[in-house]
Amino acid sequence: MNDPRHPEPSEITLTRVLAALSDPIRLGVVRLLADGQERGWGELRAPVAKSTLSHHLKVLRDAGITRTRQEGTRCFVRLRRDDLDTRFPQLMAALLAVAVADGVGEDVTVAG
Repeated sequence: MNDPRHPEPSEITLTRVLAALSDPIRLGVVRLLADGQERGWGELRAPVAKSTLSHHLKVLRDAGITRTRQEGTRCFVRLRRDDLDTRFPQLMAALLAVAVADGVGEDVTVAG
């Protein structure tokens, strides 16, 4: 991955965020990252092929939900919670609360 593009906070739209979070795997990744920790892509475990997980991470990045950072050959991802909370107050809190209550995305985990 070469210097991925991240939307500026003002470019993050509600429709793109909601579309990106409409998939249970992507919502699971967001649930996992909601603790504020940056995670290496290799640490993420989901019931999909690695290429499919990579696609889901790209969708989240393109929607402005996550920020990806490359360090050597490794890629790291974190939730852009501050940007999202500024742009859409309480949206992430509400979505995460419902996802946890309904068990959506609970099969996305961290290795180890």
